[in-house]
Amino acid sequence: MANKSAGILMYRQKEEIEVLLVHPGGPFFSRKDLGSWSIPKGEYENSEDPLDAARREFLEETGYEVKGDAKALTAIKQKGGKEVKAWAVEGDIDTENIVSNTFEIEWPPRSGKRQTFPEIDKAEWFTIENAREKINEKQAAFLDKLKSILE
Repeated sequence: MANKSAGILMYRQKEEIEVLLVHPGGPFFSRKDLGSWSIPKGEYENSEDPLDAARREFLEETGYEVKGDAKALTAIKQKGGKEVKAWAVEGDIDTENIVSNTFEIEWPPRSGKRQTFPEIDKAEWFTIENAREKINEKQAAFLDKLKSILE
């Protein structure tokens, strides 16, 4: 399993800065909320440019193509040791119409039955303060960096 991911922190300016976060699909996260949200991101191989991977993952997880200038954010390490590189990109997408890729797992466990789930079951816009409560705690550093870039 790759130990590095790349993602996009999309933001927009309304009355305050808002950021786009996604909630993982599947049975493991169905009842989890605070601390479970993430930027759209995914793993990439050494041969792939991380920013290209971040744009690809955004498209796969939301159905929307990322356009615009990408501002590099400081990479973080999540609890499991995975390095996550991220870029902030200004944009606006309709969260009601996201289309995510899917994954298949045996569910329920040891049942012999395979089920397909969306990788992302929802996306929402949050103010930076509200996003801080929702996002994976290590990824909160991306919010701080975005705020410092935009101020």
